[in-house]
Amino acid sequence: MVKTRAAATPRPSAAAAAAAGGGAAAITTAGKISFRSRKIVKSTPAKGKSVATARTVLSPPLSALSSPGELAAALSHLHTADPLLSAVIASTDAPAFISSPSRPAFHSLAHSILHQQLAPSAAAAIYARFLALLPAAADPDAAVVNPAAVLALSAADLRAIGVSARKAAYLHDLAGRFSAGELSDSAVAAMDEAALLAELTKVKGVGEWTVHMFMIFSLHRPDVLPSGDLGVRKGVQELYRLPALPKPEEMAALCERWRPYRSVGAWYMWRLMESKGAAAKKAKSNAIAYLPSTQVWLRGGMHRSHSAPDTCVFGMNSFLLSKQLALLSKYKLNAGVAALESMDAADITNEASL
Repeated sequence: MVKTRAAATPRPSAAAAAAAGGGAAAITTAGKISFRSRKIVKSTPAKGKSVATARTVLSPPLSALSSPGELAAALSHLHTADPLLSAVIASTDAPAFISSPSRPAFHSLAHSILHQQLAPSAAAAIYARFLALLPAAADPDAAVVNPAAVLALSAADLRAIGVSARKAAYLHDLAGRFSAGELSDSAVAAMDEAALLAELTKVKGVGEWTVHMFMIFSLHRPDVLPSGDLGVRKGVQELYRLPALPKPEEMAALCERWRPYRSVGAWYMWRLMESKGAAAKKAKSNAIAYLPSTQVWLRGGMHRSHSAPDTCVFGMNSFLLSKQLALLSKYKLNAGVAALESMDAADITNEASL
């Protein structure tokens, strides 16, 4: 009789083991499952072999918000993704990202540099004088704002119109980079947000905030989150009723649901804070307008009480007075608070003497 060997039980493959044990368990011959931690091994290229430096393949930018239908798609997405933001959108006029006329990249960046850290009126005056220094275009109302024209202006020329020495250096550095071909309108349009931020922040005087504003309002990029902007951070705090102002590094997680339209979400945060500021200003004005009539009424009521004391009148006066003091304290109208506090002391003295 020929003896035959029983076929060995095949071991499960790696794929099967991963499927059965979630990748974390190995099946032993005894049928038990032993757990062991997964170890990630970094692969290193073999010595002697030339390895080409890997370049990040940049995905093409999303369609601009000024493209047909893109803004409507953004609003529809944000309405669905964030119910709290949806309420803000419903109560606010929609933004307008107009595709034409649009400044070239160099012109927009020069405009941003000139406007940095200046009041709007002062910046507008300096910008108008800057345009007057440049050659006129075919359009009598336009000026040629290009690298060659800016490089032709000396630092003294720029200083004469109110541009600081530092900003003059920034403008010349920007113009030099465009003139040398390091930057161009076509290259800027083709870069994604990460590449654009890396390249433009190499320019002197151009920081992350300037690049974010350029991408949103000049290039109309849909998914830019200016996480360092104070207005946007305050808007997120107000929207989500956060106890503290979110840090820039916390903004990405808080606004993740807005992707890929974080630019539009940020725009609504600015509008949210504007509306809150307008409401506070209106309430402050109303408090100021209410103050004189309240003083007269309170004084009149107290004087009338000398001839006909009435505890209800005193109680009402005290209640209104405390409310008025609370309003004035809230809006930091110190002079009004002092006036009412002194009046209150006099009236209390009169009331005690009855």
